[in-house]
This record gives sequence, structure tokens and C-alpha cells, in this order.
Amino acid sequence: MSLLDPDKTLVRPALSMEISDRMRRMIMEGELEPGAKVPEKALTEHFGVSRTPIREAVKILAHEGLVELVQNRGAIVAPQTADELCELFPVIAALEGAAGELAAANASDGAIAALGAHCRALRAAYEAADRPTYFDINQMIHAGIMQAAGNPTLARHHATLANRVYRARYQANLSKDRWHTATIEHEAIQAALEARDGKRLGELMREHLMHKLQALMR
Repeated sequence: MSLLDPDKTLVRPALSMEISDRMRRMIMEGELEPGAKVPEKALTEHFGVSRTPIREAVKILAHEGLVELVQNRGAIVAPQTADELCELFPVIAALEGAAGELAAANASDGAIAALGAHCRALRAAYEAADRPTYFDINQMIHAGIMQAAGNPTLARHHATLANRVYRARYQANLSKDRWHTATIEHEAIQAALEARDGKRLGELMREHLMHKLQALMR
């Protein structure tokens, strides 16, 4: 949908939350580009609302780090540098690798079965070319493995860093080839989890994250 196309007026009570969700998707998909000014007037026309809920949504996104409030310029979509991603991804990959090793030993049979269902749903979203649903399920899988690891300290450190690459993880799968490869990687991760092969699972988790970084750098 074009930014300037008319859209139905939103009527939900939590209007600013609804708009922030929609704007977040626009940022993730690249419709609102890094470094670009957030176009308040165009967004009011797009969503059929006044500027007040747009500005409230911008504050929500600024708190998440997706938008920056710049004096005398208003709000801009937060840029993310290659240097920052190259610094963050190896650390997150190490944490997720450790989580995989622990999950193979500590996950309950029920948790493994639930992750298997997510993995099948992930494949279905890929085959339906439903990128937003795919990404949501993807996040559920990674969160599920982190939870199954059973290490709150590991989970806390991961959460702090994971928020900083949320957008990059989405954009890493924007190419068709990478999206297909990522789906296969998730299926291999699930197979290693079901086999309770901690060493293999940890390796696959680390490789999966670094492949995302390589895709972003390309």
C-alpha cells in the first residue's frame, strides 16, 4: 500500500498503539526509510486521523529505538549502521548458540512439540509469501528456544541486545533466496532440538544469525 493512498479511518480505542503497529511495519518493510523524516501530514491522510495520535505513536517508536526525535527537525527513522550490526550480531549469535545447547538438554517434550508446530507454521507462512506472519512466528521460535534453555541470566542479556537488531532481523529475509534458506535453517534447528543434539543445535543457531548478518551486508 502506498504511503499516500487513502486508508480507512481507524476507530479502535487504543488509536496510537494501532498506528504505532502500522508505522512499525512500514519501517520494517522499508517504506519509511532510515534517516528519512517521519511525514506527519502524509500519515494523517493515510490513516485518516489528526496529528495527535501520530505524534503519540512516534513517541512509542522512539522509545523502541525505531525513531529518533531530533531538535528542529522533528522525528526521523533511526538509521542503523553496518558497524553497529557487525558489533551486535556475533554477540547475539553466541548467546543464541548457548541457548540452543541448553535447550537441547533442558526443554520439555511439550516445549519441543510446540516449537515443532511453530516450525510447520513458519513453512506455511513462507509458502504463502506472508512475510509479516513469518516474522512473527520466527520471533516466537527464537523466544521459545531461549525460554526452553531455562537460564534467566542468559535470557536477560539476550533481550537487551535483541531489541537493537529487531528491524535488521526482519530485513535480512527481504530477498527471496535468503528467505527460502532461512526457512530451511529453521527446520534443521528444529530437527537438532528434537534429537537433543546440543552441540549441533548450538552450531546451527550461531550460523543462522551470522547468515542474517551476511545477507544484510550484501
